[in-house]
Amino acid sequence: MQLNDKRTINGWAYFDWANSAYYLVISTAIFPIYFSSVTNENISLFGGTISNTALYSFSVSAAYILIAFLSPLLSGIADYTGRRMYFLKTFTLIGAIGCIALFFFQSPQTMWIGTAAFIMGTIGAAGGLVFYDSYLPLIASEDQYDRVSAKGYSYGYIGSVLLLIVCLIMIQKPEWFHITNPTLPSRISFVLVGLWWIGFSQITFSRLPADKPIPHPGKLFAKGWHELMLVWQIIRQDKHTKRFLASYFFYIAGVHTVIYLATLFADRELGFKDSELILTILLLQLVAVPGALFFAFVSRRKGNKFSLLIQLVIWMTICVGAYATTEKWHFFSIAGLVGLVLGGIQALSRSTYAKLLEDRKEDPTSFFSFLDVLSKIAIVSGTFIFGLVNSITGNMRYSVLTLALFFIIGFFILTTVATSRINTSNIKA
Repeated sequence: MQLNDKRTINGWAYFDWANSAYYLVISTAIFPIYFSSVTNENISLFGGTISNTALYSFSVSAAYILIAFLSPLLSGIADYTGRRMYFLKTFTLIGAIGCIALFFFQSPQTMWIGTAAFIMGTIGAAGGLVFYDSYLPLIASEDQYDRVSAKGYSYGYIGSVLLLIVCLIMIQKPEWFHITNPTLPSRISFVLVGLWWIGFSQITFSRLPADKPIPHPGKLFAKGWHELMLVWQIIRQDKHTKRFLASYFFYIAGVHTVIYLATLFADRELGFKDSELILTILLLQLVAVPGALFFAFVSRRKGNKFSLLIQLVIWMTICVGAYATTEKWHFFSIAGLVGLVLGGIQALSRSTYAKLLEDRKEDPTSFFSFLDVLSKIAIVSGTFIFGLVNSITGNMRYSVLTLALFFIIGFFILTTVATSRINTSNIKA
């Protein structure tokens, strides 16, 4: 397939448009609030009781543990058998079915349907991304990685915000739609996410390169594991790729921890109402679109390394600012900064890693699975440290301040990565 084909690239970006609706509408904006309101505050489990918020956290953990275990094996199999698109479609279907199944979660009695469906949705969303990301070096030349990656994130932010606005109107004004059941607007929103996801992803499926199955003798999981071991051996011999991944581990741990716990911080420390929390989420998404494009522009002028380092400095500022904030308008300002670098650092990290893999186009999925698993482990590490500091000090502000250390460590490790390996050269307009 011809590189830098506009139709193919736009089709690739539409998967972000389709997939991101799950992350914003369900996992961030609506489902956490809905789960807490529909379930009992204390839930009997294995002869004991846990809070509904703890069960919600466990369901997220269960999904990420499963996908962290399966993703590397499946990605190795995808490269070995040439069935990358097959797995992308499979995870998309799993995720969409999970979203639609949430419609039947409407009371404490149907809590387990809701929990299982949420885990399915999370597995589908997280599992598909490694296969989606691995197409980047197959459809774009190295000098276009930053622009194409940023386009994907921009499509994702715009599409998810559009759907969230529709869902919020239905939830806030159910009488406009002649809805009297208090849970129905949220449950319809979950179905809309599933249909949106599976519907718009068809554009991606029709435009990306089709699978070219490779004959294999069987024992696919063993072969998948073997592929991963080969990838590890290659990465071990490339000190700059190792250094980038080490830097990425620390700063992406900080990024994801901020994403997952920012609303909790606003609620506990600043007394934000639900409507204010949703407004904050919308602000993050809207600012993230120009943010991703802006830092892609910076990378074209100054290089990936410079752009990433500048963003890490901003993330350090965010942590220190959150620690010191006392007013709601202060937090809205900090949220604006988060949005500015949220899309940029994720998009540029993806394209930077793709540049490091420029000579490994024959098995990109296995290499991207390393980045994917690293992200999952980083989420666990960052949130664990955050919770540990909060438990010891009894103050979430110290936890936020501790996150600055993740960005500081990531900053200094990144300075040791060779500029020539990750900066764009021969840039085309």
